[in-house]
Formats: sequence, structure tokens, C-alpha cells
Amino acid sequence: MLYFVGLGLGDATDITVKGLETVKKCSRVYLEAYTSILGVEKDKLEEFYGKDVILADRDMVEQNSEEIFQNTSEEDVAFLVVGDPFGATTHTDLILRARKEGLKYQVIHNASIMNAIGCCGLQLYSFGETISIVFWTETWRPDSFYEKIASNKQRGMHTLCLLDIKVKEQSIENLMKGNKIFEPPRFMTVNQAASQLIEIIQKRRDAEKDLAFTEDSICVGVARVGSDTQQIVSGTIQDMTVADLGGPLHSLVIAGNMHPIELEMLREFSVDRGLFDKLLEDAR
Repeated sequence: MLYFVGLGLGDATDITVKGLETVKKCSRVYLEAYTSILGVEKDKLEEFYGKDVILADRDMVEQNSEEIFQNTSEEDVAFLVVGDPFGATTHTDLILRARKEGLKYQVIHNASIMNAIGCCGLQLYSFGETISIVFWTETWRPDSFYEKIASNKQRGMHTLCLLDIKVKEQSIENLMKGNKIFEPPRFMTVNQAASQLIEIIQKRRDAEKDLAFTEDSICVGVARVGSDTQQIVSGTIQDMTVADLGGPLHSLVIAGNMHPIELEMLREFSVDRGLFDKLLEDAR
């Protein structure tokens, strides 16, 4: 059997009882190591599981899945995913390939940022489409996600923005030369995401286009959700450009229409309680 096991968001102990029992019986254990990160090192997982863990990078998962699939008809193999196994389309693609190979598989779910984001105080059923914000370069500055945020805002819904992760990435020069030299890992912060959003807002303003939200729109920055060092900060998009949430991973939420209870919760995490006092007064 091939098992897809969610690890949750915090540390080695966030795995479910069912997931841990499964890992302990597997002859090979892979850890998907590029769509997200766990807050502990691989050796901590190995110590807790009592198993060696093989890091599965992008090349292995997307190009060499036969290594993972090997002998799964005769032995149990675990594929570990930070959060929930269906938190990224990469894992759905892997399951489709397993099905085409006629392999048996089982999914063991866990918490992911998609449901744990409720910790910020905004109600999950009021979230619209989730979007991703990527690192800009000098020549590539995509902003198509703006329209998705705008669509959510028009319907009064919140937008979860997943922020870019660069792990085991090559520079254009090394890629063209075929050099297996990788750039240092980079993780987008709420400051960078908010700054890029403000640049998009200003660009639209200069072009005299309608704005679905502005620098003064309410948002929430979260970091290391599910860990002991979790941080939540609420304020305006402008506030998020200077908010210090510490190390990765960060996510950003652009708020839609808010119930007074949601506003009360955001006030608890705010950089400016007076702003939320006024919003609460207006809502009531």
C-alpha cells in the first residue's frame, strides 16, 4: 500500500495517531520537501517515528515518481506531506499517476493552513477563492491574482493568500548551463506580499482603474500557524508592510465583509485597536 500521510502544521507530534501507526509499519518513508516546510528538522521526525526519512524534492515527485512507487504492491510506503495531502495539486497528480499504475493507496488527513487559518478570527465559511502571491523579479511581475481578490471582495468574502516558497531553485544562468547549483531557500513574508499588493494598487490607480481594495483595507498576517511561536497581526495592508512576524512560513488574509464577532477577534491582534473600535462602532 502507498500511504499519503498529512503531518499537520506544527512539529513532529502533530501527526495523527493513525498516521503515526502507519509510518511505523512502512518500510520506506518519504517527506515531500518543497511545497511547504514543517517547523522541525528531518532528524526530529526520524527520532519521533523511529524511521529513516527520505527527502523527496520536486524532481523526485514530479519526474521520478517510479522511485516512490517501486514495490508498493509488496511493501508499505509512506509519503509524508506537511499539512494535508490534498493541500497542493502536486499530490493529486501523484495519486492520479499511482492509480494509472494500478497501485493501491490510502490517504490519512490532517490540519492544513486551509482550515487552520480560522485561528485569525475570520470565519471559514466566509472565505472565497484562495490565491498565491509569488516573488517578483525584475522582468516578471504577475498581478493576475488581483482580479481573484477583487472578485472575493465584491462578494464580501475573505481571501487567503498563500505566499511563495523557493526551495532548491536554480538561477537562470545555472539552469541554462545545466549546473546543479541551487539558490538559498527563500520564503515570502507578509511585508513583501503587502508591498507587492500596494504596488499593484498604485499601478491601477495611476491607470484610473477601479479599485476593489486599497492600502487602507483590512488584512491579517499570520506566521507559523500551529506552532508554539504562532503569530497573528491585523491591520491595514499598509500596516503589513512593516509588521514583524518573524520567521517562515507566512500567510496573508485580505478581509471581506466582517461580522462584529470577527472584528472583535481581529481587534485582539491589531496594531491599532482604535481602528477596530471605530469599525465595530460602525458595524453596530
